[in-house]
Amino acid sequence: MYTDALPKVTIDLARVRRNIQDIRASTGVDVIAVVKADGYGHGLIEVARAVADLVAAFYVFRPSEAIETHLHRETGKPVLAAMTDGESAENLIAHDIHAAVWDTETARRYGATRPIIAIDTGQQRFACPPERIDEVIQAGAIEEGFTHASTAAQAAQFAELTAGRLRRRHAAGTSLLDQPVARFDAVRPGLAMYRGAMRVSARLLEARDTRGPAGYTGFQVPRHGVIIGGYSNGITAGPCIVNGVKRRLLEVGMQSAFVELGPADKPGDEVILLGDGLTEKDLADAWRTSPQEVMVRLGRCGRRAYSSP
Repeated sequence: MYTDALPKVTIDLARVRRNIQDIRASTGVDVIAVVKADGYGHGLIEVARAVADLVAAFYVFRPSEAIETHLHRETGKPVLAAMTDGESAENLIAHDIHAAVWDTETARRYGATRPIIAIDTGQQRFACPPERIDEVIQAGAIEEGFTHASTAAQAAQFAELTAGRLRRRHAAGTSLLDQPVARFDAVRPGLAMYRGAMRVSARLLEARDTRGPAGYTGFQVPRHGVIIGGYSNGITAGPCIVNGVKRRLLEVGMQSAFVELGPADKPGDEVILLGDGLTEKDLADAWRTSPQEVMVRLGRCGRRAYSSP
């Protein structure tokens, strides 16, 4: 019973594929799949293998994410890395990793890797200021560039800054997929790839009628239960579903949580923490955070299983 009560994370790889197919159909350009942070909690290499035939490249934050998973060898696709982390140019080449650069020194050091220039259009981090674009491009013989744009105006600025300077450009993440001005030669979706693909659940270990104030916070409801999984697993108080009814996680401890229950709910019943109509946005709104953080946190909260793509 205890083993069965542990949280379970189920990843629907077919849903990830459908999401990417929809992105390709709506934008009409290549997809560079963002698989950083362990594929937003979905499993970097499992997702990458499942979608490799649909995408032009993969995007990670650190080269080590691609090196440790043998991402290029497993998929046959090039990898874009936001950082260099001091990796040797030879090691990047061996793993077909193209690092982002934004200064002349780094551009020269990694010139043999065919680096990509990151251009600042407003985020003011990890990017080349507009007045230095030409010297960085020349230092690394760079032909590809991108920006982390969050508005159509920033994408338009990127278009103006790079016109005639680069062979290949990309700007649109999830928030700009519907903006033609931001599409260029490719799009880099993260959140949009993973929406609806994660289901997280746990089994009730206990269920009982509540007698007066309960828990550390003294909550009072007619009936409550307990699941294994707490804030050390990334779980936070908020909505959940028990036997098809929207309920609440009343209080979350380090490794367990109290759940509001109805009269018929009993030990062994499933508590849905994400999925079955409870969306990443629902939790993000309740937790006062982003859907991306919800995915990353819950993706590591328990045993992970994969459906067939």
